[in-house]
Amino acid sequence: MMTQTLAIRDLGVRRAGTDILSGVSCALTTGQVVGVIGPNGAGKSTLLSAVAGQTGFSGTVSWGGSGSGARHKAGDIGYMPQSCKVSASLTVLETVLLGTHERLGWRVSQGDIARATGILGELSLSHLASRCMTTLSGGQQQLVLLAQRLVREPRLLVLDEATSALDMSHQISVLMLLKRYVVRHNALALMAIHDLNIAMQYADQLVLIHDGRLVQQDAPENVLSVENIRRCYGLDVDLVARAGGRPVIAPLAQAMA
Repeated sequence: MMTQTLAIRDLGVRRAGTDILSGVSCALTTGQVVGVIGPNGAGKSTLLSAVAGQTGFSGTVSWGGSGSGARHKAGDIGYMPQSCKVSASLTVLETVLLGTHERLGWRVSQGDIARATGILGELSLSHLASRCMTTLSGGQQQLVLLAQRLVREPRLLVLDEATSALDMSHQISVLMLLKRYVVRHNALALMAIHDLNIAMQYADQLVLIHDGRLVQQDAPENVLSVENIRRCYGLDVDLVARAGGRPVIAPLAQAMA
């Protein structure tokens, strides 16, 4: 399967006379989990929404040679916005199977059921398959909705804080699942991550946004430097070396304004 590239060039979003994003440019290839990081209000959600074609923007976004405004092949992009909940009385399995409806025209085969149950198994949700979505916790709903995006096997996943309601163990499990997924399907996962240590250890690349502008795109150990963290987050940190792995970020104190 050929490598595809997500190319973002001079992307800008302006609302009510204010620049939310300005001049963001980067190129990301398949086979990677790319974390979008930055402080609250930096523009992470706006960037992901623009990439997914849900927000108007200036500049260009192309995926595999086609612009984000064009109609993509069904299932090629899986977008999970920040506020994404299910209030309908559907079971977990029914909710995941809804992810196939665009391609299948509401016809569900045994193969689709097998794939959906397999994904639930990978996310340790098999025991909830017959439970009503409205009875689940916020973290459980978040995992089910991620499974719904994965069941269509998109090659571009755009996930806005898909692990925000999860404990550390489940966050790591999801990141490891996504890393296997992008390799298996030659896909690209672009996701907002708040926990900088999770981003440091489990992302293949990071895109750091601050005040609506791209600060740096690179390997996590290069992006999460002491200088970048102080500049963007207002924190002084130590980077604690770890044998055979990337450093751990240890906050010291809030930087003076």
